[in-house]
Amino acid sequence: MQPTFTSSRILLPVRPWFITLTLVLALLLNLMPTAHWPGVPDWVALVLCFWSVREFRKVSMGWSFILGLAMDVADGSLMGQHALAYVLMSYIASSLSRRILWFPLLQQALQVFPLLFMVQVLQLAARMATGAAFPGFGYLIGPLVAALLWVPATYVLLLPQYQPVERDENRPI
Repeated sequence: MQPTFTSSRILLPVRPWFITLTLVLALLLNLMPTAHWPGVPDWVALVLCFWSVREFRKVSMGWSFILGLAMDVADGSLMGQHALAYVLMSYIASSLSRRILWFPLLQQALQVFPLLFMVQVLQLAARMATGAAFPGFGYLIGPLVAALLWVPATYVLLLPQYQPVERDENRPI
């Protein structure tokens, strides 16, 4: 028998302040000095992808554009490279959200990996189009690490939405 990671628990609606908090924390994690090491995921892309899949009506391409411009300014990179990559990822993630949520968490990570990889490739293409040197293949490990972090990130980001177990057990079937 194959283990499943689905839950029949009912989730509370997500609070907008929590979405904002997680996006700001992801931005701060991207601003850490370790953000450019090989294998460190793009935290903003991971959290944006999560909320674009889970709450596509609350986290839209506008959030992606604003956070992308913030990352462009913070990195001192080509203006619009992060914004373009994040907006495209957010659009595709929200378009595929019903399909992605149909799968168990491990398979969701496989569905999200191409989106996160696309973000890195678009940013790399924009950098190299302006004459930057190829940073090496270690640059492309970040999306794999981010996809591996999809399962723990899902548990952490959904934690405030869980109802207490006693309330959840007393619901009518």
